[in-house]
Amino acid sequence: MGKIIAVLNQKGGVGKTTTVINLAAYLAKLGRSVLIVDLDPQGNATSGLGLEKQHLDSTVYDVLFGTIPASGLITETGLAGVHIMPTNSQLAAAEVDLASEEKREFRLKVALADVIYDYVLIDCPPSLGLLSLNALTAANLVLVPVQAEYYALEGLGQLLDVIQRVRAGLNSSLELLGIVITMYDARTSLSEQVVAEVKKHFNTKLLKTVIPRNVRLAEAPSFGKSILEHDKWSKGARSYKNLAKEIDNRVSK
Repeated sequence: MGKIIAVLNQKGGVGKTTTVINLAAYLAKLGRSVLIVDLDPQGNATSGLGLEKQHLDSTVYDVLFGTIPASGLITETGLAGVHIMPTNSQLAAAEVDLASEEKREFRLKVALADVIYDYVLIDCPPSLGLLSLNALTAANLVLVPVQAEYYALEGLGQLLDVIQRVRAGLNSSLELLGIVITMYDARTSLSEQVVAEVKKHFNTKLLKTVIPRNVRLAEAPSFGKSILEHDKWSKGARSYKNLAKEIDNRVSK
């Protein structure tokens, strides 16, 4: 049985999608089969892998409402070993449309029941609504990207509280895989302070790998590519390569 990892932080702009795409690329390079579930109505994981999100015949919305099975949506990407369940802005309606449905929190879990990959990475929206709840109910593990900035820890307590509530009431197997620091700038003392603060509060749950601020990493999505394809020698590429190894080792223990 593979691992389903929800990549979640209710704050926007912390590098969730960048982490999902590039972690997938390097896990696949390790020989793992990877499925990305784009659960963010912005569809950035979809476009970031070169798919035309405006021209999709079906999206994750259709899977959540049982119009098509997950297997009917799974699409190849330019990355060997990486597939995606794509989405677009249509998914924004799911929060409202799911509200009156029975077992609404379990729609994604049911949809993924017959999907077999070494890793399923769920790119969650920047909120703690029904879509994120579906991700947490379907997942075994949660990976939290935290930006190396002043307000890094703000909202993190609320997120961890939600994870605990989901574990208590909906998904007893859910665990925090770890926290990864993103957009780290070695030239500033602030980045160091953020790392120290997160380590103080979360100790072993802070992953050793730190993702730096990197121009090549930031521009890769505009080419519809992962950093592995765009510039595999960049600092960003080396960091995600290390993160993939660290997570694969942690999950395999």
